[in-house]
Amino acid sequence: MAQNKTQPTKSDVTAFVTAIEDATRKADAKTLIKLMQDASGEKAKLWGPSIIGFGNHHYKYESGREGDTPVVAFSPRKTALVLYSVNAGEGSAAKLAKLGKYKTEGGCIYIKKLADVDEKVLKSLIVAAVTARSGKS
Repeated sequence: MAQNKTQPTKSDVTAFVTAIEDATRKADAKTLIKLMQDASGEKAKLWGPSIIGFGNHHYKYESGREGDTPVVAFSPRKTALVLYSVNAGEGSAAKLAKLGKYKTEGGCIYIKKLADVDEKVLKSLIVAAVTARSGKS
C-alpha cells in the first residue's frame, strides 16, 4: 500500500518561518505556532516541505489504508494560511459561523490573514480539534 507523501521531517521550523518573506504572514505563522502548541502540548514539526504540524494522529480506514497525520497543522502559503484538521472538533460548525472571514475546501480552512478572524474563536476550534483527534483536553 502506498505511503503518505506528507511525512514528518527533521527540518528546522524556526528557519522555515524566518524565511517567510511577507511580514504579516510571518507574524501570523508565529501566532498560529503558539496557539497550536499551547492547545496540543506538542512542539512544532515540519511535515513535508511546508506544513507545520503538532502531535501525531494515526488513522485507519475500513479499506485498510492507514497512516499518520498531525493532530492539527497549518501551512503559511503565499495566498492564504491553510489550516488542517482544525474543523474536526465538536461544535465546529457553530464556531465557524462566528470565526470571521475565511473559506473552506476539502476539510481545510483558508484564511488570508489572522486579522480577518476572531482569534478566540480560532483558539476554541483548535482546542476542540486537538481534543477530538488526540483525546487531550
